[in-house]
Amino acid sequence: MPSSRDLPGVNELLTHAVEALGGAERPGQVRMAEAVGRALRTGEHLAVQAGTGTGKSLAYLVPAIRHAVAKDKTVVVSTATIALQRQLVDRDLPRLTKALKKPLGRTPTFAILKGRRNYLCLHRLDSGAPEEPEDPGLFDPFAVSRLGKEVGRLREWASDTETGDRDELVPGVTEQAWRQVSVTAKECLGAARCPVGTDCFAERARAEAGRADVVVTNHALLAIDALQGYQVLPEHDLVIVDEAHELVDRVTSVATGELTAPMVAIAVRRCGKLIDADIADRLQESSEGLAMILEDLPPGRMDTLPKALAGAVTSIRDAAHACVSALGSDRKEDVDEATARKLARSQLEEVHDTATRLLEAFDEDAAHQRDVVWLSSDRYGMSNRPPSLHVAPLSVAGLLRERVFGTTTTVLTSATLTLGGAFDTLARQWGLPPEQAKVEKAEGMATDKAPPADKEELKWTGLDVGSPFDHRRNGILYVAKHLPAPGRDGLQPSTLDEIAELIEAAGGRTLGLFSSMRAAKQATEELRDRVEYPILCQGEDATSLLVSKFADDPRTCLFGTLSLWQGVDVPGPSLQLVLVDRIPFPRPDDPVSSARQRAVEARGGNGFLTVAATHAALLLAQGTGRLHRSVGDRGVVAVLDSRLANARYAGFLKASLPPFWPTTDPETARAALRRLDAAAPN
Repeated sequence: MPSSRDLPGVNELLTHAVEALGGAERPGQVRMAEAVGRALRTGEHLAVQAGTGTGKSLAYLVPAIRHAVAKDKTVVVSTATIALQRQLVDRDLPRLTKALKKPLGRTPTFAILKGRRNYLCLHRLDSGAPEEPEDPGLFDPFAVSRLGKEVGRLREWASDTETGDRDELVPGVTEQAWRQVSVTAKECLGAARCPVGTDCFAERARAEAGRADVVVTNHALLAIDALQGYQVLPEHDLVIVDEAHELVDRVTSVATGELTAPMVAIAVRRCGKLIDADIADRLQESSEGLAMILEDLPPGRMDTLPKALAGAVTSIRDAAHACVSALGSDRKEDVDEATARKLARSQLEEVHDTATRLLEAFDEDAAHQRDVVWLSSDRYGMSNRPPSLHVAPLSVAGLLRERVFGTTTTVLTSATLTLGGAFDTLARQWGLPPEQAKVEKAEGMATDKAPPADKEELKWTGLDVGSPFDHRRNGILYVAKHLPAPGRDGLQPSTLDEIAELIEAAGGRTLGLFSSMRAAKQATEELRDRVEYPILCQGEDATSLLVSKFADDPRTCLFGTLSLWQGVDVPGPSLQLVLVDRIPFPRPDDPVSSARQRAVEARGGNGFLTVAATHAALLLAQGTGRLHRSVGDRGVVAVLDSRLANARYAGFLKASLPPFWPTTDPETARAALRRLDAAAPN
């Protein structure tokens, strides 16, 4: 194994890689690669803001791969989206590992690893217990027939697939069908006991990941690895969190529990004949009591637990515990019975633990509560979803600080990490201390790592390597200062007039980012009769197909909501105007955001700036970033919310955006769009 001293340095490897891949080295890319290399030497954490076009994946992969080869260690790269995961595994890493083979002395290896539920379970497919629908009454004969066909497809696919990875099944299947052929980590028998353990897709993926230099995974699995009492990811000494602006939301989602009456009923059915009927009946009665109580409660955040609901949840907790105790051990049984017990125990423990957490969520006052509880309810029967109790953490900072930053050198990167002009806003959410001044280390030493000290704080550096785009010369931020502040009754006539005039000036070429689907649909319906250019609306077709149509026809407009704020990458003349209807504050009735805001205020802080304005700044930065996707892109970002010019928090929000040339004059914005339209190819 070559030592670090025997290998070329990071800069030399980066130059070699860029030349081999036919690219051009960029100053920001070099600065980022050097910073990642320094983090590996010092053990200090690193947050890097790198604008679109920097080439950040190469900037972190080159030093990471060098480290993995030199130290014979595994590095983990975590992403928020399947699109980036696929880009790394299908494009970036195959080309890069080939390019680095000669200077490193061997071909670096890589693998992709996901949670166990993402892989087909051969034992479940062949002989495992079928999963019951949450409510059999909701499944009409057509739905049952469709489910059977999908499971049939999965059986055929099982004999063809080499990975068993759900994402490789095209077209996909419903969640209900996939549950028939997959298991969670808690439901798995384990490779040693499973009759088809030697052929297990999930175990094969874990084994491959354990041998790889680079393991690509997702934020959800990173969260599971931190939350569980057992190791999910292979041993590693570096985590690179790409799309780090999504980390808190993804970890929060994984750490959120849910309790419904059908979930409890499934636990009862899984017990079957494994326990005494009287014990199982107690849990069934508790399930029915919960269903009756939830039907009468209004949806929304719960600041106190109603007495009747507290009684029902307590009954479920105690009955589930009794069922778990009655199950006993499954170690000495045959495989089929062991499988049944494992499935029953997994569901019972989930029910018990969630019920316990729900009851404990109200033990502290608002300033010290750790969880928020809310009820979601489909009162009008649109989704066939039963009333659901949810419990989510108010903060994941402690978890990340202890289980991620406290154990592994971590690099966090994204195009959007500095909110209000500083890293500290997101750093607090991650559990990192306020940004610290740095001391240059002496070069040429065997290691730059400082000796351990008692009560040593986590150390980290924030670095903004900028962007290759000249935002001020190529982009205008137009804030419609003259418009009235947005109301609750949909888009106002003056706002619709403004949108129509801007689209006409741009000649189409417009991405409309709306704060709600209701607003996007209203704008689509009212403007289709007023402008001469086609308008596509999210929901009318698969989002990927709509984006393709939008990119292919420069005269087309695309309107939509949240996923478009972060998921559209359309360089060139098809996108020269980004419209934002209003500042994207979280909904006032959003249970997690409102509870986090209340908790900050209970501790004496500014809940609005800490939670709502931070959420809005992050989305605004992501949304306005859709304008520049290549060096030659030019255009206008039009924010039709006068609060971005007039409100006291406007400075914080604008400091979070790319440095566009600012104006509040509508004619200046329209004239620029007309010039761009005239110069653009049709």
